[in-house]
Amino acid sequence: MFSPEGPSFPALVRQALSSVEHGYDLLADTFDATPFRTPDRVLDAVAEALEPLGPFDSGLDVCCGTGAGLAVLRSACAGPTVGVDFSAGMLAEARRAHPGATLVRADALALPFAPVFDLAVSFGAFGHFEPAAQRGLFAQVHASLRPGGTFAFPLPAPPRVGSTPYWTLWGFDAAMRVRNVLWRPPFVMYYRTFRLADVRARLTDAGFGVDLLPVRSLGTREDGSPRCRLVVARKSGRAGAPQTP
Repeated sequence: MFSPEGPSFPALVRQALSSVEHGYDLLADTFDATPFRTPDRVLDAVAEALEPLGPFDSGLDVCCGTGAGLAVLRSACAGPTVGVDFSAGMLAEARRAHPGATLVRADALALPFAPVFDLAVSFGAFGHFEPAAQRGLFAQVHASLRPGGTFAFPLPAPPRVGSTPYWTLWGFDAAMRVRNVLWRPPFVMYYRTFRLADVRARLTDAGFGVDLLPVRSLGTREDGSPRCRLVVARKSGRAGAPQTP
């Protein structure tokens, strides 16, 4: 599951018993060697799906971590790209990998930006937000986009009920719930709290119009449905002249 360059088992235990912020500080220098980093094939597929939706000027990667999504922004945006995360350790790794990007340490639930971005993306971070907090997160992204701006992110199809992946995710979430009852500070990371119908409703509540696009290069399931969709949430209004983030 992990490459030799990845974290040791004791390091993972220390992370699991920490807060989310401190846990990622501990994991930062080995994070890209774990399965938790968004795979390049997903990043490339999203970049390809975004291409016909542009052109975009400035871009924001929400909860950017070590910066994997910044490469997507670079391919999609003609203007400046910004990554925001609350882990200093993850941002340090992102700075090494993407020296040309602007990186900001901030809580995604209190983004420090005016409405200056044309495109916002996020990869693999939504499990860190309980359902009630997702509304606040979407509202913050909405406030950071210019009129006509786009918030896009991949949403994989859920595993088939009763399959091994289904029970794996169910077991992980159950273990995290027990851990957070017994141990403080909590470590919020759940895989089954980001369901499509709920996500659409929360994005709509935040003021977005929502479309779903199949990410065709990631294939289809046995029933012909896409393995992954790109959620494309658009802020109403007309884009104005570019501003500096």
